[in-house]
Amino acid sequence: MQVISYNLRKNRASTELAALAADFEPDVLCLQEADTSALPPDLGVLHLADSTLRNRLGLALYYREDRFSAVKTQAFELKKSLHDRLLRPAHERLIATRLVDRAAKRELVVASFHAAPLTALNSLRRHQIAAAHEQLRVLGPNLPTLMVGDYNYPIFKNHLNERMLESGYDLTLSDRRTYTRYKFFRGHFDLATSIGLTIDNVTTLPRGTSDHLPILVTASYSADAPVATAG
Repeated sequence: MQVISYNLRKNRASTELAALAADFEPDVLCLQEADTSALPPDLGVLHLADSTLRNRLGLALYYREDRFSAVKTQAFELKKSLHDRLLRPAHERLIATRLVDRAAKRELVVASFHAAPLTALNSLRRHQIAAAHEQLRVLGPNLPTLMVGDYNYPIFKNHLNERMLESGYDLTLSDRRTYTRYKFFRGHFDLATSIGLTIDNVTTLPRGTSDHLPILVTASYSADAPVATAG
């Protein structure tokens, strides 16, 4: 299974989506900073599960209809930063879809996540990540889960990794850094956290017009992942 995550930089990279889907043929495409009112319902074989509605720059999730069936999609609010309260750029920072993988006869949850900006503290982002994981557990209890997106976490990732391990999640960085716009904050901003899945690799894709580089997550089910019960 292959999942792409891409922060579109205030929707500037939206014109790249059709080519991205065609060139890399992902099973799921997760977006951040998208103008959700202008997103097409389909990108080749990818179908729009849903997108956030209350954000100035929103989240969206596409999936392959020839492989998956969408059971439920839900957007979630998370604890707001001061930046969010003053400028109101985002109400919902998580969107997730519970899917039935008909090819593998498995159920799973895939989510697109966008953490608070760099003006907030890492402690707030850790709180948002933990809260997001709890919401995903409710959406798909005991299901394999993959959350990708812009974690806005440039430094002290060892602390974040420790928290993830304590919660049962794995944190996986890509092979190359994903953000290079500012000299001090260069690094791996776009990450994957997962449970019940084996992350084979996370590849940083070529740069487009966004200040973030897309990432391609290749994952497989762990041996004990539950078999699908929904059609």
